[in-house]
Amino acid sequence: MSPVIKKKGEKFTIPGKYLLLILTILCTFLMLVTFGTDLFNRPLNAVVGRVVIPFQQGIGRMGEWFSNRTDELAQIRDLLAENERLKAENAALTEENTLLQQDKYELNQLRELVGLDEQYGSYHKVGARIISRDAGNWYSSFLIDKGSDDGIEKDLNVIADGGLVGLITAVGPNWSRVTAIISDNSNVSAMTLATEDNMIVSGNLKLMADNCITFGQLVDSRDSVAVGDKIVTSNISDKYLPNILIGYISSIETDANNLTKSGLITPTVDFEHLSVVLVITDRKQSFDGE
Repeated sequence: MSPVIKKKGEKFTIPGKYLLLILTILCTFLMLVTFGTDLFNRPLNAVVGRVVIPFQQGIGRMGEWFSNRTDELAQIRDLLAENERLKAENAALTEENTLLQQDKYELNQLRELVGLDEQYGSYHKVGARIISRDAGNWYSSFLIDKGSDDGIEKDLNVIADGGLVGLITAVGPNWSRVTAIISDNSNVSAMTLATEDNMIVSGNLKLMADNCITFGQLVDSRDSVAVGDKIVTSNISDKYLPNILIGYISSIETDANNLTKSGLITPTVDFEHLSVVLVITDRKQSFDGE
């Protein structure tokens, strides 16, 4: 059969069976070219190099970034856990150090009380801890943790730091109030240890800022009393036991009457930092015929 030739002006068409044959031959040719040569490899490689490889590199970098962040988060969690552990250890060590310092402080206080107990060994004494005090910087009036259940009574002498603190002025079953010699209403019959010249020692909270209390009514006809002399409780005191150290004369002057002297005393006791005291359970002997 001969092909159909169209006349001029008519559309040229290829029958379907010829078109299918042409496409089959073309596909076969392209397959042979593809498998037998690298004609299409070079353009394809170029496309892969420009598109696929950068994409793969981006995915790789992103994966590496997430991996690094995961490692960093793990390290941060480990550091936070270690920090918490170190904080707990530090808190425990701080608490232990505080307890050791407190134990050392209390041991030093007990040693001082033992020394004080030996200094006034002829008296019977009870140790007590201060549990509260009145407002202010000074222990002018305070409570201790021993009372009538422990044999404590009113007017018993209280000592600490090697010297006189004051008197028991109120008593409960398990507590007592101490009024110190620095209190404004305190008056103690005292004397110089060396010459036994009598005087009255009075409290003065205003002067405690300079660590001083006052004395007066000293009759020193021989001018033998001087700065630095020891002042102790007098034998004629009605409540205080004799020869308990009060302090040292820091200044002295003659009164306007030219008969007596007065001045200042530096107390032996540190009335700003008291915590434990000794209560002397022996009472001053009275001579009223009993």
